[in-house]
Parts: sequence; C-alpha cells; structure tokens
Amino acid sequence: MQKKNTKIKVMPLGGMNEIGKNMTLIEYKDEIIIIDCGLSFPEEEMLGVDIVIPDISYVLKNKEKVKGIFLTHGHEDHIGALPYVLKRINVPIYGTKLTLGLLEFKLNEHRIKNVKLNVVKPRDIINAGNMKIEFIRVNHSIPDACALAIHTELGALFHSGDFKVDYTPIDSDIMDLQRIAEIGKKGVLLMFAESTNVEREGSTMSEKSVGNTLDEIFSTAKGRIIVASFASNVHRIQQIINSAEKYNRKVSVSGRSMVNVFGVASSLGYLNVKEDTVIDINEIDDYKKEEVVIITTGSQGEPMSALSRMATNEHRKLDIREGDLVVISAHPIPGNEKLVSRVINQLFERGADVIYEDVHVSGHACKDELKLLHRLIKPKYFIPVHGEYRHLKQHKELAINLGMSEDRVNILSNGSVFEIDREGGSITGTIPSGNILVDGLGVGDVGNIVLRDRKHLSEDGLMVVVVTINKEDGMVLAGPDIISRGFVYVRESEDLMSSAKKLVKKSLDDCMTKNIREWAYLKNTIKEDLKSFLYERTKRNPMILPIIMEV
Repeated sequence: MQKKNTKIKVMPLGGMNEIGKNMTLIEYKDEIIIIDCGLSFPEEEMLGVDIVIPDISYVLKNKEKVKGIFLTHGHEDHIGALPYVLKRINVPIYGTKLTLGLLEFKLNEHRIKNVKLNVVKPRDIINAGNMKIEFIRVNHSIPDACALAIHTELGALFHSGDFKVDYTPIDSDIMDLQRIAEIGKKGVLLMFAESTNVEREGSTMSEKSVGNTLDEIFSTAKGRIIVASFASNVHRIQQIINSAEKYNRKVSVSGRSMVNVFGVASSLGYLNVKEDTVIDINEIDDYKKEEVVIITTGSQGEPMSALSRMATNEHRKLDIREGDLVVISAHPIPGNEKLVSRVINQLFERGADVIYEDVHVSGHACKDELKLLHRLIKPKYFIPVHGEYRHLKQHKELAINLGMSEDRVNILSNGSVFEIDREGGSITGTIPSGNILVDGLGVGDVGNIVLRDRKHLSEDGLMVVVVTINKEDGMVLAGPDIISRGFVYVRESEDLMSSAKKLVKKSLDDCMTKNIREWAYLKNTIKEDLKSFLYERTKRNPMILPIIMEV
C-alpha cells in the first residue's frame, strides 16, 4: 500500500471554470513541476485592470521544491504570467524554440535577465528529479505546440495542452499520434485534456482551408487588403503572406503585438517570406492600392488595437479609404461580440468592404478529435481542463459515454488538491488560488475594495467637500466648497450645490454645539447627512469625500 507522501498531487491554479490563465502544479515526492503559466484578460467589472494572473502563494511557499516550468506552447494564456512570476521565483523554463523565443521577447520587455531558458524538441525527455517530462508534438494555431507526458514510478500522466488533429498542417508537422498511442498502450494513470471546443460536433477544419479562402479573396480584390488576426496565429500570418506573394502584393505589419510576433517568428525561421515582400508601414503610399496588404491586430475589436484606431481615424499612419477590403480572420471571443460589431460598422461607414465570416478555423479539438485522444490514451482517471464549467461538464459526459466510470472522471476547481496513486484518486483539500489583478506597474494592489470604489465612481460620480475650521473653537473659516465630478454639472445645479453647502455647514455647527471635534466623527457626519440629502433630491449615491483642514 502506498504511503500518503508518495501520492501524486495535482493542483490547478488556473484554467478551471474559465478560459485562460492556464497553470497546473504536479507534486510528487516533495518535488513540483509547473505546467504553463498564463494570463487572462479582465472581465467587464474589473475596471481599469490590464490583465489577470494566477495566485502563486503556494508556489512561493514551496519554491525550493520546484524543479521547473514546462510550457506547452506560446499563447498568452499559457505563458503571459511568466514575467510576473519570474520576478518572484527563478526556476528553469522548458519549451520549444518558438515558445521560448516569444517568452524571451516578453522577458526583455520586463527587463528580466538570468532566466534559464531550455529549448527542447518534440520527443525530448527532461529529467526533473522523480518525474520525467516528455514533449509530444501536437497541432494548434501556433507552431511548436506540444502535449506533455509526465512519467513517474506510479505511472504516466498525460497533458494534452491545446491541440487539434490537423492532417494537412501548414508546416507539415503532423501531430505525433504514433507516440501518443505508444504511451496509451503502456498505460496512463491520469489524463488532462482541453475542453474548449467540446460543445462542437465533428472535427476542426484544417488551417489549410483558410488559405484557399484567402486566395479567393485576394484574386478578386481591387484595392488595399487589410487582414486582422490574432498576432500569435503564425500559421494564419504565413497564409496571408502566401496569398500576398501569389497575387504580387507587398505586406506591411501594424499593431505592437503583431510586429513583435512577426519579428520573432521570422528570425527563428517560422515564417517563410521573400526578401522583397515586406515593406515598412511608411512606404505603403509608394505602391498602388492593389499592390498592398496590411496585416494587423484588432480582430477582437479591442479599443486600442490598430484596426480599431483605423476604424475611428485615430491611427497615426493608416486610415481607412473608400474601396479598402478589410478581412477579419478570427471568431469573436465570447463577450467581444459587441466590440467586433462596432468596429465592423465603423469600417463600413468609412467606405470599406468587410469580410468577417468563414475566414477562420479554430485551433482547438472538437468532439471527434477528443474522442480519438481518449481512445488512444485510455486513461485510468481523467480530469477535463481548459474550459468554463459547462465545457468541463460536457467533457466529463463525453468520457463517460466512451466507457469511463463516473467516479474516475473528476471536475476540479482552481485551488483543488487532487491526490492519486495506483489505488485511486480523489480531491483531498485546497490551496490558495484566485485572481491577482495587474494594473499598470501594480501587481495585486487592486482588490475587491478598489474595484468596488471604481464601480461606484463610474456609476454615481464623486463629490469632494472641502472646509477649513479654526483649530481653537472649531468655527468654519472657509468653505464649505464642493467639487463634483461625474455626479452633476455644477453650473447647471447651483441650487443643489448651494443647499448642499448650507447642509454641510449646519452639520458642522451642530457638532461644534455638542463640542464634538474628532475628525473621523465630523467627516462621517458630513458624509451621512449629505448622502441622505443628495439621494432625496437626485436619487443618486455619489462617492462623498470630506476634506477638513485646521488653521
């Protein structure tokens, strides 16, 4: 019988009940490996927040146990949190060439040095103490994506990473189904598999199908072509280049992340571009309109993206002209539909033609591909990952329909501790988890209270009350002066402001009559009296900030 401390612990810190922020800890015999370290983007109520990263309290508490971070691929939701994590802990990083190339660029931006970046190839096996981690090629919407097999004395664990089965990939590197089948034949104790597209029947179309669509579009376009896509979709960028070269067009790149990825992928040999194809954005007007293609960011309607700024005529170097053809080569991420729709309308208003359907295929496995993976791996236990709860639940049902016992399929939450050995597996506890909010240079200094205040300010505005009182007798020497922001327009609300000032002065006089001088009491009295008055008169609840000065 296995001792408790020889069980394998699985602890997700992100990617459960959410899309993004993927990060999973595997602990075995007092050693930890980390699979991925991603970010997610803020939800609507996270006002002013730039990105969201996992809570790594447990990692920091046990940092001497961490043997390395193993990356499945180079998307932001799998590597984006690393610059913030590596400021707190310095451990070896393992990933394929493009993955580490994109990561290195991010680390340079954050001025992080002396990180051990170890380039691996598919089928390489890394010895990490009591665990051996094998990289296995899969197909995805970015080159160099891998699944991971974690070999231990108790058995193998298999992590699919993000994948799809593409029989005609752009780079000709087909998913290593043979090795996956071999691992499954030897026996897999536990499998993690992504759940993003589990709701979709059939199989995901090959990326090559998009190339055919782009060729059709390019063959008939008479003016400039502007293609918006995810910056990290290197295969899509390659196909846009292929079509541009086929129809004798020059290519220019716009958008900070697109320029960065284009540069890294080109320098590492993941983009094949003729020497004279790419031109600087400042040279566009040197060519005829039918000789130009612009690859840009903004496929999700992000307000500050290059395409959005073109659509609102705020881009410094590019504007939308009559006869331009804009191709949006991405599906809207759930929640972004309104943003994308707004940009499309703005583009049409400026005279462009817009194609926004049927120019994209997913990088994630649909039901039939997930079934194939399950059949090849034949895991003893299964944990669905990378999805909202409905995705995880449906992936659990898929596994059960394929013959797995319900008690061997476990849906975890971020922070769950799942312990497993040859005798069985179960959830045994939790570790700290949650969202760490990054706002500018601040990491974790914005929490629920700050977000609540931001929401309050955005909905009801702010009123600042400034009053100067005599230090000796508490009499009002100056004010009250009232400053309003986002509540009412002062010049059109003079009666309300005048009544509010009289109320504040009366509240202070009443306190002085009672010989009450404590600032905290005075401020609270002003807030409560003014709050009731303003709500009675306006049915609004602005944030009230009293400022009392003594002379």
